[in-house]
Order: sequence, then C-alpha cells, then structure tokens
Amino acid sequence: MTVKIVNRSGHSLPTYETPQAAGMDVHACLEAPVTLMPMERALIPTGLRIALPEGYECQMRPRSGLALKSGITLVNTPGTVDADYRGEIGAILINLSDKPFTINDGERICQMVVTRYSQVEWEPAEQLEATRRGDGGFGHTGLE
Repeated sequence: MTVKIVNRSGHSLPTYETPQAAGMDVHACLEAPVTLMPMERALIPTGLRIALPEGYECQMRPRSGLALKSGITLVNTPGTVDADYRGEIGAILINLSDKPFTINDGERICQMVVTRYSQVEWEPAEQLEATRRGDGGFGHTGLE
C-alpha cells in the first residue's frame, strides 16, 4: 500500500527497523529540546502529515525501549490518526519516571502502525445471548 506523506521534519521518513516489524519509528521535530519533569506531559510534534486510504487508521504507540529504560510513554496509547485527518501528527509523551527527561530534535519518540479498521452499526437490544464467560471481567478468571 502506498500512502502520501508530507515530511516537514528535516528527518527521515518513519521506517520499519526489521523486515517483519509492525511499527515504524517516528522522530521528534523540535526547534529546541523539551525537558519533561516527572509526571509531566507534552505534545511533541513530528513534522509529518499523512493521507490514509478510507478504512485505515494510523496508531501511535510507545517505544518499548524508551518506556523501559526511561519511563517515557504515550498518554493516549494507542493514539489514533483517522484517515480523514490532514494536520500534523503529534505524540503526547509523559514522563513516568522520577527523573527529568530531555527530548531532542530527531530523537525516536514513538512508533506508528497503519492498520485496517471496521465501523459498526448499532442494533439496540434488550438483552444479549448468553456465553460461558457471561459478564465476568476484570480478573474474574484468577491467576491460573
């Protein structure tokens, strides 16, 4: 699939780092470094705009290494970029560590995953068909 992209970041386009990777690394597009204090969040621009085909979305997801090593993740994960959105893509980063973290221009800050989606039509009902699970949720199956 080919997707039109406008790149005003001055950095390379998002890329897959391995042949079977689902996510592409995305870089920060900053005029100056941004320091996130513990529990602080900020919208970090990417300099990217995309035109996805109908029926597709772009999900912005945390980078696992950044989350594990530095406590940096995305607040709304996955963040959704709809097919009809044409503005600049941003990533809402949060610092969950106990130390300040500085984000520099060009740093890989998140991953982008392009995937299909379905829209539903609601069918109002008074009750639902029974299943083995029923209404059990939130850990009802125990630790086994």
